[in-house]
Amino acid sequence: MLVGTCHCGAVTIELPSAPEKATNCNCSICRRLGGLWAYYEFGTVRITGHPEKTQEYVHGDKTLRTVRCATCGCTTHWEPLTPQPGAQHGVNLRNFDPKILDSLQIRRFGGADTWTFLD
Repeated sequence: MLVGTCHCGAVTIELPSAPEKATNCNCSICRRLGGLWAYYEFGTVRITGHPEKTQEYVHGDKTLRTVRCATCGCTTHWEPLTPQPGAQHGVNLRNFDPKILDSLQIRRFGGADTWTFLD
């Protein structure tokens, strides 16, 4: 199991498996956050310190919340506001050891315009 934390360690994220790929999105929020996202079925990632040590930001079509540590401000993940069966959430891989990125395919996603992968 891979474990990552925000900068101050108040929020810990445990992944059920190593990611095989990640997404670098250029939408209005992701490009500002600089997140690198891996997707997992909602509920399969263990997040300690959430919600008691996190803050959320809801924007756009109001279907998901972007979550950050309330102390250091690092974005940890996003999750659906009303999870449905099969829903996913995104985990910001920037909170993990950078070595996990060495073996990943990183895909660029055109969330700002085309809503398709750019590679």
